[in-house]
Amino acid sequence: MFRERLIGIEKGCRLTGIEDLRFLRASHIKPWADSTHSERVDGENGLLLAPHADLLFDRGWISFSSSGRLLVSSKIPIDVKNRIGLSLNASLRCGVFSQKQQSFLDFHRDIVFDEPYTREVR
Repeated sequence: MFRERLIGIEKGCRLTGIEDLRFLRASHIKPWADSTHSERVDGENGLLLAPHADLLFDRGWISFSSSGRLLVSSKIPIDVKNRIGLSLNASLRCGVFSQKQQSFLDFHRDIVFDEPYTREVR
């Protein structure tokens, strides 16, 4: 249900631009463990992300500003940033988010991003 709702909102990975759904994961913006039932199934609480982007986002190593700019954690070693292309994408604009997505992103930036997020990752 969540993935289907998300596909109706998002068209592809905000980080890579991949649009082929076979290669994308339905990622919760506000982590599933921290969400109410209605937030867990709300497509606005999600992003379609390539697997590596999903991992980075879930673990708080990347996030997105309210203006759609990619945010990269200073805690990622520079060699890792370089190998996965994050140093090249540091000023990448990743599109406009809905008001509801921005609210969930506020939570992600405040609680998950750049912090040792220790909840169980799905």
